[in-house]
Amino acid sequence: MGKNKLKKFDDLQGYPHVFQYPFALLQEKGFEMRGKWGETFFKNNNPIVLELGCGKGEYAVGLARRFPQKNFIGVDIKGARMWSGAKQALEEGIPNVAFLRTNIELIDRFFAPGEVSEIWITFPDPQMKKVRKRLTSTRFMELYQHILTPDGLIHLKSDSPFLYTYTCEMVKANGYPVQVATDDLYHSGLADDILEIKTFYEQQWLERGMTIKYIRFVCQPREQFVEPDVDIPYDTYRSFNRGKRSGKQSSQDNANSK
Repeated sequence: MGKNKLKKFDDLQGYPHVFQYPFALLQEKGFEMRGKWGETFFKNNNPIVLELGCGKGEYAVGLARRFPQKNFIGVDIKGARMWSGAKQALEEGIPNVAFLRTNIELIDRFFAPGEVSEIWITFPDPQMKKVRKRLTSTRFMELYQHILTPDGLIHLKSDSPFLYTYTCEMVKANGYPVQVATDDLYHSGLADDILEIKTFYEQQWLERGMTIKYIRFVCQPREQFVEPDVDIPYDTYRSFNRGKRSGKQSSQDNANSK
């Protein structure tokens, strides 16, 4: 591990708004703030909003600036990435944002039923070959509904045509009410000061001429889930820092490589 990463991990240990909980301790004692984030950390009863797979935390920090009446928590397993947003929030003195370092599969260990009002999923790996790892799969919907309020919202913002199409099909198969859906956000007229918060990688995708997809739906509780049975073409381009998505590249990539 490089010295820069080690320094970032050391910094995170001292940040009062960053929570890193070893799995062994979680199993032994549980998380003491579960169900008490507002009371214990934020010191208010404002709605709690999660950014899952937050990366550098651009959305969590950006939303916290815009909505002081809500509390935001960025969740990711990679602390070196999280450090950027955590450091920025600390330096700016933003009181309504925190960061949690954990696997998303364990999210219900950290939040009680109904403790979360909204979930943002920003530019996750589409996991085209592994449906159970897709953050909008029915496996995760079942997990999310345990911590969301009955009218809790889920936002997906993605560059991936595959993941966007899959999510739309999953939403339709399970009858979730859709509030907004577009496969070209910045030419839809829907973009506002919230949706126009851009992550580091999103800006790069836009510079490549790619469109951004967005869907917002209500995660109403379900007893049974239907996994969509549809064939969806794989994405045909390389995604930043996620390796090769398929055997093809976009024509723009091919041109740039010459």
